[in-house]
Amino acid sequence: MNQMTLGTARAAYWQINGFGDDGGDSLDVVPLKLWKFTLKIPNTDGRRRAVRIHDLHHIVTGYATTWVGEAEIAAWELSTGCLRWPAATVLNLGAMAVGLVIAPGKVARAWARGRQSENLYGEDGVEHLLSRGVDEVRASLGLDAPPPRARLRDLLAVKVRALPMLALLVSLTLAPIVGLAALVHALV
Repeated sequence: MNQMTLGTARAAYWQINGFGDDGGDSLDVVPLKLWKFTLKIPNTDGRRRAVRIHDLHHIVTGYATTWVGEAEIAAWELSTGCLRWPAATVLNLGAMAVGLVIAPGKVARAWARGRQSENLYGEDGVEHLLSRGVDEVRASLGLDAPPPRARLRDLLAVKVRALPMLALLVSLTLAPIVGLAALVHALV
């Protein structure tokens, strides 16, 4: 049983993950490590608001900050409903698309878990939540129940939502390669 408050757990989560004392809130750009490359994405106000809640979701769900964990939490957040938050929706669709490739079963299970629970995106900020116990918040969101088994409909729901984003990500990745190949072919 976790008697720790969300505030204490968040501070530990930030420290363990190297996010700084404010979770990266003060950064103008956020580094996103892609294997040996680092992509810098703008830290917009919308992203900041979404990440404040997203970080608490990591704590109450237990999903890691690995590629697989981010894909799981993305599926969970989308399944619980974060569509009113454009930054969360776009980032989650991207992470879930990656998860569809690297861990489809885990992503489908996270989606199924989200169908039976709620999220914190309906809250007005996060500061008022920080004094609450982690277990108390988990229970209020329905995360204290055993996770359901993923069904075919869960995997299909993930695929329907993630495939368009996956196609976009593949296109953006391949476009420079195709362009370079065409340039080399034209020069030869």
